[in-house]
Amino acid sequence: MEYNGKYQVFDTSRIRTYPLAGRLSKVLESHLSKPGELAAREPVMRTPELEALVKVVIEARAAGRPVIWMTGAHNIKNGFGPLMRDLAERGLVTLIGMNMAGMIHDLELALVGQTSEDVRRALPKGEFGFAEETGGLINMALIHGEKLGVGAGEALGRLICGEPFPQALEFPHKDLSVIAGGWLAGVPVTMHAGIGTDIIDQHPAWDASAKGGCSGRDFLVFCAEVERLHEGGVYLNIGTSVTGPEVFLKACSMAANVGHAPKGITTASFDIRPADPRDADNERAAGYYCRDLKSVVVRIPEAFGGHGYYIQGDHLKTVPAFYQLLVQASQS
Repeated sequence: MEYNGKYQVFDTSRIRTYPLAGRLSKVLESHLSKPGELAAREPVMRTPELEALVKVVIEARAAGRPVIWMTGAHNIKNGFGPLMRDLAERGLVTLIGMNMAGMIHDLELALVGQTSEDVRRALPKGEFGFAEETGGLINMALIHGEKLGVGAGEALGRLICGEPFPQALEFPHKDLSVIAGGWLAGVPVTMHAGIGTDIIDQHPAWDASAKGGCSGRDFLVFCAEVERLHEGGVYLNIGTSVTGPEVFLKACSMAANVGHAPKGITTASFDIRPADPRDADNERAAGYYCRDLKSVVVRIPEAFGGHGYYIQGDHLKTVPAFYQLLVQASQS
């Protein structure tokens, strides 16, 4: 990346990388959820809120209305990528949004069947984030996507599915990929990125304009889906406490600005911490500063005559339970 300013910048050509396959990873293919097996079992938990939310999702899809799933990287690391992919293939979600960290873990799983490095081990050695293939391939795809004028989700989906983007590569575990599954099913997978927030930004091949351009296009894809909520639908915030709520808030405001406010929508945020929706208007309460509670559960549905749920609990229980209840309800 060229810099012509007056300050000193870091010379990334000095960076040393190593092969991804040789890295110790904490999440293996064997740790991932198996949709078929999980859907056939009794749900791991039931709550009135989960069952009400499932009913709304089924009704929304029966009416052809959007169901948007916004997530962070931890759902991929928790092994839920195959569940998200399965819901996209079933037509039960219409868009999956995530940060770049989610896409990083998704691509690593597709390429080598494992992901999530041991940061505490790697950081003192100057190795954290320097697997060659992760930064090299993602940056390559984003740079090509920037040339073609497409979003990050499309760029990586086409790469993982084997298109020459610009090189044709084999991803032996591509069936694990949410991004590839979305591309094949025609369900957008969008990336909402920051600058300097991801390990691909450490790589010598990093191009900030490509990352920003592809993420910006994905934001507009996301906004188009939010605009479709003007007759109702569902927004699921699962594992993203800042980026997802902020992106959704701006998209809702844009849709309202052009006369397509998300009226009567149902929203839900899944998180582990206890929370009280009354804190959304109390600046002295910690909950006021939790964007998922304030924006997703309270302010957005309140503004447009909808309803918000807060699903409190460990994702290792709440997310599989939601998946099980949803798939079983769709089959009944």
